[in-house]
Amino acid sequence: MEGAGYRVVFEKGGVYLHTSAKKHQDPDSLIAGVIRVVEKDNDVLLHWAPIEEAGDSSQIFFSKKDTSGGDSCTSEEEPTFDPGYEPDWAVISTVRPRPRHSESPRGAEPSSPRGSWAFSVSLGELRSIRRSKPGLSWAYLVLVTQAGGSLPALHFHRGGTRALLRVLSRYLLLASSPQDSRLYLVFPHDSSALSSSFHHLQLFDQDSSNVVSRFLQDPYSTTFSSFSRVTNFFRGALQPHLEGASADLPPAPDDEPEPGFEVISCVELGPRPAVERAPPVAEEEWTGHVGPEGRLQRVPELKARIFSGGLSPSLRREAWKFLLGYLSWEGSTEEHKAHVRKKTDEYFRMKLQWKSVSPEQERRNSLLHGYRSLIERDVSRTDRTNKFYEGPENPGLGLLNDILLTYCMYHFDLGYVQGMSDLLSPILYVIQNEVDAFWCFCGFMERVHGNFEESQETMKRQLGQLLLLLRVLDPPLCDFLDSQDSGSLCFCFRWLLIWFKREFPFPDVLRLWEVLWTGLPGPNLHLLVACAILDMERDTLMLSGFGSNEILKHINELTMKLSVEDVLTRAEALYRQLTACRELPHNVQEVLGLAPPAEPQSPSPPASPLPLSPTRAPPAPLPSADTATATQPDSSLEILPEEDDDEEGVDS
Repeated sequence: MEGAGYRVVFEKGGVYLHTSAKKHQDPDSLIAGVIRVVEKDNDVLLHWAPIEEAGDSSQIFFSKKDTSGGDSCTSEEEPTFDPGYEPDWAVISTVRPRPRHSESPRGAEPSSPRGSWAFSVSLGELRSIRRSKPGLSWAYLVLVTQAGGSLPALHFHRGGTRALLRVLSRYLLLASSPQDSRLYLVFPHDSSALSSSFHHLQLFDQDSSNVVSRFLQDPYSTTFSSFSRVTNFFRGALQPHLEGASADLPPAPDDEPEPGFEVISCVELGPRPAVERAPPVAEEEWTGHVGPEGRLQRVPELKARIFSGGLSPSLRREAWKFLLGYLSWEGSTEEHKAHVRKKTDEYFRMKLQWKSVSPEQERRNSLLHGYRSLIERDVSRTDRTNKFYEGPENPGLGLLNDILLTYCMYHFDLGYVQGMSDLLSPILYVIQNEVDAFWCFCGFMERVHGNFEESQETMKRQLGQLLLLLRVLDPPLCDFLDSQDSGSLCFCFRWLLIWFKREFPFPDVLRLWEVLWTGLPGPNLHLLVACAILDMERDTLMLSGFGSNEILKHINELTMKLSVEDVLTRAEALYRQLTACRELPHNVQEVLGLAPPAEPQSPSPPASPLPLSPTRAPPAPLPSADTATATQPDSSLEILPEEDDDEEGVDS
């Protein structure tokens, strides 16, 4: 089928998206659609749309065309990444000004909620394709982009995977992994790159004389038939930072190799070392690091001790101010006092900004009104079982509310997002001072503010890094999770969002956070903490035959059942095991802080991971805020604690 500027070269109906995490899909969770391969201008696009939007092929690529003149065929907004938890954990539930009725976003709204699942991708943006295992009721394909994101799995209820792959092979080279026959690496038809690959493959082929004649007869199959013999060749191809790698195969745009291929082919980890945690740092030991004028001495040694053992509870109120950057490790006692005076004045200036807003003004300020309502709702249910926050008139709740509202004045761009109250609560519990707790909270937010940004790019990147580490550490577990539609690790979303705040008992959270704040042994220890938890649960997950729904349920049921010392011990052991590997991939070294990040070669933004929900969740309805009364700052702020391959699939 042809039209102005495009030609449909492949079309197949009966291609479904399964939108439920349940093992057995109900009819409402199945979205039937049409998959098409279209030549459009100088590009080749793969497009899927639900039946109600598919209609005439002449309409599908242009009904949502970007008015800027680009060739993008995606909808105006990409599907929002859904963590799979209660709505409170949808980071996008931020407060923002309401648009005027006269304003409307560019592009047409989908005719139905299912329409927002439609997607289109250029074949040049694909990195790999994974096929389903044989014997399933119907086959499926999972497409992975160059940026590492997975598109929704395409389930072919009426067959057609082989036909689609044959069509794609006209435009791409599909190289089957020697270790995983279901995984195809995608390379462009590039004669120079192929010739370069062939040149290096001759060095590894056992019969270099026959390889020439075989290459002339069938260049593609001859080149890729030798992959099983060239582990080192693929390491060079997929790790362009290694010497001599640039001429082997064209690297991915972001120098990030296909997850699961580089690891399976290249990384051989040694034995996991034994690790023993040390006792907490006591007051006497801390005092031994205090020198003249109150300056701390041998700070790296002190941080290493905090990492290996944590802090005694009596030390936290002082030490956390250093760990969170409120006080300088190099400052004297007098310098700290001057700094606190300055920061106290700065805090109350910001607090007065919202305290002085009258009810009439707030009615015309939807942003502040929304923040206030959201904060009041979240504070009212934050750690209420903790004695420090229990009771209806608890002063700790008022301080949580005031600090979070003042943070909205401090960071206008970010404001307040659900989950921040969980990060502030332990800090206020330990610091017990409004001003000091605020600035310590700001220091924590400097580390994790990206978790709460509306784009969620930071959370997507962390999930990708977690998957990369897990593939190195435990490929069989990754394969199992992938087979159960859980390979995107969405069930770890809450872990990373609020640093395991709801996974451990409250005292264990204090110990975990102070260890993580040391920044040792590298910048992403929290990812290894997640790996450690999954490593502890791998046998339960894999031997129980859990499906995706059961996996999510099991992970949620780990809440308050984990030992922080056991998890930290295992996380450190995993770090040592990884760093002992001499052939650790460069991108893994970057995650662990062992190598500087590579310079990106392409400015294109990363693709989003496989969403569990097709549309951006709407902001939670905002109740009316109570009338605020402007008051003078209370100077008494100290508070005391109270302790497929089968093509003949079943038709739907």
